[in-house]
Amino acid sequence: MTDDLVPDDLCQRVEPLMPAPRARRHRSPGRTRSPDRVALAGIVHVLRKEVAWRDVPAMLIGCSGVG
Repeated sequence: MTDDLVPDDLCQRVEPLMPAPRARRHRSPGRTRSPDRVALAGIVHVLRKEVAWRDVPAMLIGCSGVG
């Protein structure tokens, strides 16, 4: 599904705009960061379907804003 929402050419154009990953803390590291392409697919899904971030299907997209 990610490849359908974020084709390779779009991913290459947006990649320079993505922030660099920060080093994780040793104590209380929080959730692991989702890959940039997966997060971008979630954003595109929200914009196309006009749904809230909490309604993004984590199993389908690969990430979700909810826990």
